Amino acid sequence: MRNGWRSAILPRRDKPSSCAQPATAAATQTSVVGDSLGYRKYIDYVLLAEGVGQLSASLNFLSYLAGRTQRIRLGTAVVVLPWHNPALLAEQVATLDLLSDGRLDFGVGKGYRQNEFSGFCVPIEEATERFEETMAFLRKAWSTDGRFSHHGQRWHFDNIVIEPRACQQPHPPLWMGAGSFESIKRAARGGFNLLLDQIAPVDLIIERVAVYKAELQRLGRPYRPGMIAVARALQIIETEAEREQAHALRTKVLRAIGDLARGPGAERYQNIGSHADPNLASEESALLGTREEIVARLNKLEAGGVDNVLLVDPTGSPSALSTFAEGIMPAFADR
Repeated sequence: MRNGWRSAILPRRDKPSSCAQPATAAATQTSVVGDSLGYRKYIDYVLLAEGVGQLSASLNFLSYLAGRTQRIRLGTAVVVLPWHNPALLAEQVATLDLLSDGRLDFGVGKGYRQNEFSGFCVPIEEATERFEETMAFLRKAWSTDGRFSHHGQRWHFDNIVIEPRACQQPHPPLWMGAGSFESIKRAARGGFNLLLDQIAPVDLIIERVAVYKAELQRLGRPYRPGMIAVARALQIIETEAEREQAHALRTKVLRAIGDLARGPGAERYQNIGSHADPNLASEESALLGTREEIVARLNKLEAGGVDNVLLVDPTGSPSALSTFAEGIMPAFADR
């Protein structure tokens, strides 16, 4: 069973921390990794891109990648907090941040898939409560010098110390996945950077960005470049026949996502007002097209306030990665 640790790469050009190097590489996500051969191929792809996709035990995997990469930021998108022991998680995250020289971005969520909560024997009705308690514990653990105690609704710890200290102080940047306007406002109020999905059309993404920035302004908090990241499927085509094939693959992938989202929360993939376009396979919600079309779509996202894009490549193709680097990235070289 996958444990809800999904990894992504957050390509950012932040100022480095005391032990970090600035990130300069592009980001990719690919499909789920399974057997040992799949992992080896995946590692080769990651090293080519300095990126990674969705898999189990991502903090373990990212720890390995921290030793094999040097520049790109490593991140989770997302760790579902209600399923994890907060004390162990605090130490695992701090250790990974230390091993990566401060290149970690920690993305979190409260989860919404009934079948996954059932697998962990955690009532989904407790998701919000468990998320909030775990997040409060993590912030306290990372900012407290020496020993401390915690007594909450679900977790109790007496006279503990969390080690090691994270490289980025007091903790790595925190990201929250959000879709509805209320959850986006909640992310802003909680001091989280914002992760947006790979399914919503560009116009809705831009609207969400505006909601997040408006809430920050209302709170009197500054917006800094690099606080918003948007996932987009990457499917570069050269011919109309390839376009048809890309649409068929995208439909297959989105159908799989929809299957995972059955039950409570499935409406996130059906209601444009809260999450996504009913026509989920629309090119408008993906980087699907020719190089020129993709550059135009990225320009539209940038004009709407997006400065981080996470590439979700359903093929995991090194050639597609090279085409993106050589044929699309140069259009943004002056950014």
